[in-house]
Amino acid sequence: MSFPVLQDYLARLSGSASTTSSIWLDHAGCAQGRFFNCTLSSTFHPIRALQGGAVQAYEGLARSVASQDQGLSLWRLLDHAASDDESVELDRLCRLLHAINFFRQAGDDGQDLYLNVHDRLLSAVSSNHGHAFRRILDALELPLQRVVLQLPAASPQQSWLLNYVADNYRRNGFRLAINVAAAEQALQILERLQPAAFKLDARELTDTDALLTLMARCRDEGVGLVFKRIETAAALERLQQLAGSASVTLLGQGYLLDQPRARLAEVAPLVAAVAVAA
Repeated sequence: MSFPVLQDYLARLSGSASTTSSIWLDHAGCAQGRFFNCTLSSTFHPIRALQGGAVQAYEGLARSVASQDQGLSLWRLLDHAASDDESVELDRLCRLLHAINFFRQAGDDGQDLYLNVHDRLLSAVSSNHGHAFRRILDALELPLQRVVLQLPAASPQQSWLLNYVADNYRRNGFRLAINVAAAEQALQILERLQPAAFKLDARELTDTDALLTLMARCRDEGVGLVFKRIETAAALERLQQLAGSASVTLLGQGYLLDQPRARLAEVAPLVAAVAVAA
């Protein structure tokens, strides 16, 4: 690990008792936290280049920690029980855990960390929410340029709110990935929000012309395209064909390729992952 301030922080955490600290290390050195009497930690879902399979990034996901389960999504458990303020608190705790657990494993290979901004938080966050997280990264001397904040898909009625949140994060130095429902929506907001990447659902590849147009625009403007929920070899094959037609490098993630895990993935060839799934 090449982040000495984080290493010092982890050394101090290792002596913290879980009864007195909101964040601690388990026996394997993984950071865990507490929220609503739930213990939670991080898993990471790889984002791979669809040509070749190299891991380009990881998406951090919060999971519960208990002996009787395999790790449940904390947002599914607590989203409706928590108030807006409590949701903001949970979001910040998750981001901190993900940053700690990612960079304690990551080296200088350059992979990015994608962190979710949940849709409930678009209207709940204050005007300095981007600054608050940046202060944490700066205090731990973690590289801001490797963190990508992933914004949820927004309805047309929420476009002004998405603009406001995106502008706040951008002014604090963060790159953004924006979830969109379709290629047409991405084309409409490409210039307005200037994201680092778009995320689209690989199960919703219906308008080939719009997809090819979006791929060409993103290639020319240096915007990444990440296709999530790749679950079948047929979906992967179609994306690879579209990438060849548009002469663009696409990124993807899904259970066909990887399962989310606490440890960062080995860089396995993509063809091997597909063969195993088949």
